[in-house]
Amino acid sequence: MLKYIIVTGGVLSGLGKGVIASSIGLLLKEQGYKVTAIKIDPYLNCDAGTMNPFQHGEVFVLEDGGEVDLDLGNYERFLDINLHRDNNITTGKVYKNVIEKERRGDYLGKTVQIVPHITNEIKEWIRRVALNSKADICVIEVGGTVGDIESMPFLEAVRQLHLEEGHKNVVFIHTTLIPIISVVGEQKTKPTQHSVKELRAIGIDPDAIVGRCSEPLKEETKRKISLFCNVPINAVFSSPNVESIYELPIVLEKQGMTEFILNRFEIKKRNNGLKKWYGYIERIKNLENEVNIAIVGKYTALGDSYLSIIEAFRHAGAELNTKVNIAWIEAEDLEDDAGILKKMDGVLVPGGFGSRGAEGKIQSIKFARENKKPFLGICFGFQLAVVEYGRNVIGLNCNTTEIEPNVEHPIVTILPEQYDVDMLGGTMRLGAQSVLIKEGTLAYRLYKKKEIYERHRHRYEVNPEYVEMLEKNGMIFSGIAKDRIRMEILELHGHPYFIASQFHPEFKSRPLKPVPLFYGLVKASLEEKIK
Repeated sequence: MLKYIIVTGGVLSGLGKGVIASSIGLLLKEQGYKVTAIKIDPYLNCDAGTMNPFQHGEVFVLEDGGEVDLDLGNYERFLDINLHRDNNITTGKVYKNVIEKERRGDYLGKTVQIVPHITNEIKEWIRRVALNSKADICVIEVGGTVGDIESMPFLEAVRQLHLEEGHKNVVFIHTTLIPIISVVGEQKTKPTQHSVKELRAIGIDPDAIVGRCSEPLKEETKRKISLFCNVPINAVFSSPNVESIYELPIVLEKQGMTEFILNRFEIKKRNNGLKKWYGYIERIKNLENEVNIAIVGKYTALGDSYLSIIEAFRHAGAELNTKVNIAWIEAEDLEDDAGILKKMDGVLVPGGFGSRGAEGKIQSIKFARENKKPFLGICFGFQLAVVEYGRNVIGLNCNTTEIEPNVEHPIVTILPEQYDVDMLGGTMRLGAQSVLIKEGTLAYRLYKKKEIYERHRHRYEVNPEYVEMLEKNGMIFSGIAKDRIRMEILELHGHPYFIASQFHPEFKSRPLKPVPLFYGLVKASLEEKIK
């Protein structure tokens, strides 16, 4: 029978529930069980697509075009699976479905209420996703913290799920903060006690508690949590600070998390697991080389805005035995002078929207092109590489119409299917699309394939009217869409590594499977440093 693990959080948000949920999923996957994951976000947005990265971190894009919470990126990376838009449940999605049913008359005149209609919708959604995935175990992370008003319908729904599915098929794991009072160095359990009390008041008794602390929990701390929170001491786990999030599965495994869950579910241990994971952690802890790569962006004050890019660098670096040191550079600071990039071994210009920082990104692309610095542009970085080339190589007064609608040469313009769009949510060119790669190019050497499928998230594209002019002046479009109209990858001859993609390669990077464009940038940057 399908099993459910429900991860809740208390005290405050940002404790790393997503990484804990991902780690638990990995432990069970490595036992030979098929695992899927669901993230519940209590906000009213239908998806993360319209949310500012400063508020919520990056918008992660799935194969089917779902714009979702960044935790789904962690699930995909840890579990090495492709999830779907339905693996992210938000309050907005749930209420939208229920209201649409009410408008159709599906409830046959009944008064529509939070209980049972909203909670039933949540349970049905969870079961549908779990069953459609054909998983043995479904890990569900409930966003927010216990006690939040917006989380209450979801907590009530999972309480009911436990009742309906049976105790041996549902495990609750509660994550809390264990602060340390610096003066005496004592690990304080009172916030955890209050959080568990709040959880139990709504009818949920946690089976296990994961204490998030800057250091491993002391035995005395574990005993106190066990006593006051009514869980066995072997069900109190420690989640201390680690150098890499990928160490956490091993930290939990050593404390007996796998054995605890298997026993609780009354299912068997199938194999030793984690052998490859141990090897990966050993590699990333003993990297022999290092490079310095600049990320020239507009959300650099919040690293989570570029979480998948950071992880893609880590994955590529591990494969190349190289630590990637990221230098966060605000694009606006480079509008007058990009000379700071001289100290860098490579440059990446990521995606983004709007005019702020665009000129600084263009200056950084110009610097990388002229000074032979290894360069990778992604999405908006791809488009601005075309603008930079049009201005400084061909001599056009050009820009993207996203920034300058009436520019003389609209070298980047809005996609035709976007002309009549009046709703911003979920209306971009989204998800996995076919990209055809020309043989004999850098892109082909990197991918070693004639066709790839990569995830997109954009409204604008290279204007087809300028493609011939760009190619005659030395720009190579080595990747194109199946319609042979949309440009997907560009590169330059005579440059050690200058490549950009309209798609987002970072979304498909995995710890044991680095993606080619990032692998190439790190490799080229290492060669640049050795010169």
